[in-house]
Amino acid sequence: MDYLFLSKTVLFHGITPEELKEMLLCLRAETKSYRRGEVIFRAGDTVSDLGLVLSGSVSVENDDVWGNKSILDRVQPGQAFAETYACVPGAPLMISAVATEPAEILFLDMSRVLYPCSNACGFHNKLVRNLLAIASQKNLNLSRRIFHTSSKSIRGRLLSYLSFQSMQQGSREFVIPFNRQQLADYLSVDRSALSNELSKMQRDGLIRVERSHFRLLSVDPTDAF
Repeated sequence: MDYLFLSKTVLFHGITPEELKEMLLCLRAETKSYRRGEVIFRAGDTVSDLGLVLSGSVSVENDDVWGNKSILDRVQPGQAFAETYACVPGAPLMISAVATEPAEILFLDMSRVLYPCSNACGFHNKLVRNLLAIASQKNLNLSRRIFHTSSKSIRGRLLSYLSFQSMQQGSREFVIPFNRQQLADYLSVDRSALSNELSKMQRDGLIRVERSHFRLLSVDPTDAF
């Protein structure tokens, strides 16, 4: 393990290489290697570990239920991923993490990061735990909305949001927590334009909708746009 390299990462800023040796034992650190194209985390899963790239790189991807893929981020050596989800127990991943080249990843048990061990190690303190938990929750909420509003088209925003609801509820048929106006506000679009697009999506065979009840239909992904 290259402790000097780790001490220079943002995750371990201010921690000396000597302190890292003991810390990684306490955090139950584990290193794994992945082949190019191998999935590290899959959308819909829940995770309890954050990943830190030691070598290679990781692609953070978003795939909707129609098979449309978006590359959201590329994680390089020294950078972490999935830390937000690891801090929010039970939250399903909205993204997949895939090795874009042979990669070595260091995994840390987030429960060991957030809660002090019996030895009361110096890096376990209430301030860090609270700040991390609060920042992670805000980041998760913000990330969800960013995903759904990143498309320039109303249909693209609806596809993103409805795909997430389907994944979160584990079914292609579900009820969303918004009425029509609230959904328009959440996606930052005009209500009339949103209603028109929902009608078009029904005619195109993508969905069936009645008020807040949706059913996603299987179609050729190229017909979605």
